Amino acid sequence: MPDLTKALRYRKPHVKKAFHRFTSYWLTDASFVLLFFILLFLVFVLPILIEYEYIGPVFVSVTFLFLFFTGIWSSREPTLIILTTTLFICQLTLRIIRFGPTSAEYYNVELFVGLANMVVFIFVNFRLLFRDNEVNLYRVFGAVNVYLLMAVLGAYVLELVHIYTGSSIEGSRPLTGTELDFPEYVYFSLVSLTTVGYGDIVAVNIVARMVAVFLSTVGILYPAVVIAKLVSSSK
Repeated sequence: MPDLTKALRYRKPHVKKAFHRFTSYWLTDASFVLLFFILLFLVFVLPILIEYEYIGPVFVSVTFLFLFFTGIWSSREPTLIILTTTLFICQLTLRIIRFGPTSAEYYNVELFVGLANMVVFIFVNFRLLFRDNEVNLYRVFGAVNVYLLMAVLGAYVLELVHIYTGSSIEGSRPLTGTELDFPEYVYFSLVSLTTVGYGDIVAVNIVARMVAVFLSTVGILYPAVVIAKLVSSSK
C-alpha cells in the first residue's frame, strides 16, 4: 500500500504538468499550425471520406467535437472559457442523446449549438491572430485558419436554411438531412467564399442565395483586411 500511494503521488505532478502543457499550447502561435492541419482534414479530406462511405455520422461528430474542445483552451478570459466550455458540453450532450431513438428530433438543436460554437471559435482565433501586434509565419497559418473556419460556418448556415425552409442548395445528389450532407454544404460554401462559382451546385432560394453572396463578400474583403492589418502590425 505505501508503494501504491507513493506511485500515485509521483504520477499526480506529471499528469498536472502534462495537462498544463496541453492547455498552454493552444495559447501559443505554434498551435496555429496544428489547427491548420486539422482544418485541412476537416474541409478537404473529411468530405471525401464521407462521400465514399469510409466513415459515418459518429466520426464526423467526433471530429467537430475535438475542434471545439481545443477552443476551450484558446483564451485566458474567464467569460470566453465559460462560454466555450458550456457550448462544448451542450454539443457533447446532444450528440450522446442522438445515439438513441430521438436522433432526428435533436439534430436541429445540435446544429444551432454547433453554429454558435463555430462563431465563438472564429472570434477566439481572430483575436489570437492579431494579439500583441506581432507578425510571423505562424500568424499566416492563423489567417488561413480563420478563412477555412468561415467556409465551415457557411456550411452550418446552409444546412440550417435547408432544414427550416425546406431547401437551400441543389446539386448532383439529393440531401439526406444528416451529417452526411457535409460534403455538399462545405463544397458550396468554399466555392462561394473563393468566388469561383462552378455552377454544379446552386442556391435555390433567396435565403441560401444571400448566404452565398455574404460568403463571396467575405471572401473578397477578408484577405484585403487581414493583409493590411498584418502589414501595419509589422511596421
